[in-house]
Amino acid sequence: MVLLHVLFEHAAGYALFAVREVEEIGMLLPQVEESLLNIGKFNSIVTLAAFSPFKSAQSALENANAISEGVLHEDLKLFLGTNMPAKKKKALLGVGDTKIGAAVQEELKINCQTGGVVAEILRGIRLHFHALVKGLTAQSASKAQLGLGHSYSRAKVKFNVNRVDNMIIQSISLLDQLDKDVNTFSMRVREWYGYHFPELIKIVPDNYTYCRMAKFIGNRKELSEEKLEAMEEIVMDSAKAQSVLEASRSSMGMDISPIDLINIESFSSRVISLSEYRKTLQEYLRSKMNQVAPSLSALIGEVVGARLISHAGSLTNLAKYPASTVQILGAEKALFRALKTKGNTPKYGLIFHSTFIGRAAAKNKGRISRYLANKCTIASRIDCFSGEPRRTPSSSGFAVMLNIFRQQHITPVYVDSFSLSKALLLQS
Repeated sequence: MVLLHVLFEHAAGYALFAVREVEEIGMLLPQVEESLLNIGKFNSIVTLAAFSPFKSAQSALENANAISEGVLHEDLKLFLGTNMPAKKKKALLGVGDTKIGAAVQEELKINCQTGGVVAEILRGIRLHFHALVKGLTAQSASKAQLGLGHSYSRAKVKFNVNRVDNMIIQSISLLDQLDKDVNTFSMRVREWYGYHFPELIKIVPDNYTYCRMAKFIGNRKELSEEKLEAMEEIVMDSAKAQSVLEASRSSMGMDISPIDLINIESFSSRVISLSEYRKTLQEYLRSKMNQVAPSLSALIGEVVGARLISHAGSLTNLAKYPASTVQILGAEKALFRALKTKGNTPKYGLIFHSTFIGRAAAKNKGRISRYLANKCTIASRIDCFSGEPRRTPSSSGFAVMLNIFRQQHITPVYVDSFSLSKALLLQS
C-alpha cells in the first residue's frame, strides 16, 4: 500500500500531512473537490503528521527564495529526512512545484507526485491551514504571509533599492515642477507689486532677487537712505541699490494699502522659501547622482544625467538602451513625425542640454551628439553593472574623455571612437 504524504510550504513553516485512502480519493475526485470547503470532511481525509516553524523572518525568506528557485534548502531537507516514513520506497510525497519534487527525488530518493489529487488536497490545506495546525490562528497566519510577502518583494528588487535611482527620478521631476511654479509665482508677484512700484521690474530682472526686494521695500514711500546698505546686500550691486532708491522717489505707481502689502510680503516669502528649497533640492540631486551614477554625472552633468534616467524609467533601463536610442531620448514626437512625413530625423533629444553640444559649431552638433550618446551608454552601463558604483570619476578613464571633448570644442576636430577607446584602455 502506497503511503501518500503532502508537503505544504507556508510563511510560518513547513507542514507534512498524511493522506488516507489515496486510491479511493483518486477515483472520487469530484467528491474530494466538494469536501474541500467542509473542514469536518477534510479532516477525515488529511491529518497533520509534522510541522516545523521557521526560526526567524530571515530564515523564512531564505527558504522562500530557495523554493522559488527550485533548490532544496537545508531546513527542508532536515524536515523531510526526519518526518518521512523509514520505508521510502513505499512512501509517496505530494508537492506543488515540479522543480522541488525533482530536487527531493534526486537528493533524498523519495518518489514525488504533482498535480491531480495532490493539487486538490493542497488547495484544501491552504484554505484550512490555520485550523489544521494547533496554536495557529487565521490572523497570525495572515500576518506571517504579509510579512514574508513584503520581504520577498524587497529581496527581488534589491538591485534597484541599492541604486536608489527612484530618488533621482522623483528629485528631477520635483525640480522641474519647482522651476515652473517659482516662475509662475514670481510673475504673479511682479504683476501684484508692479502696480505700486513698476520701475523695480526693469532695475531688478531676476525673479528671486525681485521677490526679496519686494518683501524688503514694502511701501516705497518709506524707503530711505538708511535702507541703502541692506538693499546692496540683496542686489549685490551698489549702483542698482542707488537706482532703486532714486526710482522710489519719482515712481508713477499707485498707492497701496497696508493689508495689500501684508499679502504681497507673505506671498513673496513663500516664493523665496520655494526658491531656497530648490537650491537645497539641487544639491541633494547632485549628491545622489554622484553616488548612483558618478560616471554619467562626470560626463554630461547631474541634471542632464538625471533627466535621462528619469525618461528611461531607471538606470537599468538606460543602461540597456543602445546609443542610438539614448541620442534621441526625449525627442520621440519629432522622430515619429519625421518617420511619418519621411523628413529628417532629429539628431538629439535631452542630450542637447549638455554643454558639449551647446558649445559645438552647428555643423558638428550631430556628430558630437552621436559621439556623446555612445559614451553616455558606456558610462551608464559602468554605473549600473560595475561592482564599484561609488568609484571616483576623476580616477577613471572618463577624465581623459572630458579632456578630449574640451579639446574638440576649442578646435572642432572629430576624434574617432578608436582613439578614445585606446585612451581609456591606457588609463585603466
